[in-house]
Amino acid sequence: MDKKKVIIVEDMDLVRSGIRMVVESYLPDYCVSGEARTGDEFFRLLESAGADMVLLDIGLKGMNGIEIARRLKKERPQIKILAVSADNTPSTVEEMLGIGIEGYIGKMENDNQNLVEAIRAVEQGYEYFGRDISAVISRIYVAKKKNAEVTHEFTSQEKKIIELCHEGLSAKLIADRMDIASKTVNWHKSNIFRKLGINSTLELVRFGLTKGIIIVEK
Repeated sequence: MDKKKVIIVEDMDLVRSGIRMVVESYLPDYCVSGEARTGDEFFRLLESAGADMVLLDIGLKGMNGIEIARRLKKERPQIKILAVSADNTPSTVEEMLGIGIEGYIGKMENDNQNLVEAIRAVEQGYEYFGRDISAVISRIYVAKKKNAEVTHEFTSQEKKIIELCHEGLSAKLIADRMDIASKTVNWHKSNIFRKLGINSTLELVRFGLTKGIIIVEK
């Protein structure tokens, strides 16, 4: 049975070797197909070594983890991304979730058990967020809810998604139309649902029609 391939993208040698040790010691069905210190090095390595999953730091010199994740999800969306980073600021977390990564854990909580648990969860198709990251996500949602109580303002991407929902398109087809990842579409839809306090696409379309976001030609 072929082992699943992991590439570690991390500029600190000690951290990178520690992650390699965890993968090699606790995940017998995985192998580290390569290590990279920069984004350019990673994409060159990806061409030759291949990967099923990338363990990605954010604070890299040159091309940072956000730029790497955005490019990777556009070019090879089948590769799963688990961010392992000390950067847990709300803006970074929200941007990474919007890109459509599968998991995110903080370096402070990156012990052997948590990393193995995160890799296994992502492998099985689940999203995995460490305790620190989950707390940040909760703060983001609370802030968005408070803003929604004041106004129902939408970004241009959100308005476009509302319009395409009216056409009955799936998340994948909306993603193809807008040239973004399917997970990004779902992330935006979840944000819209939270803003409006609704639970279905049908309610979303009704809102769009009522507020003039969706224009039906007569």
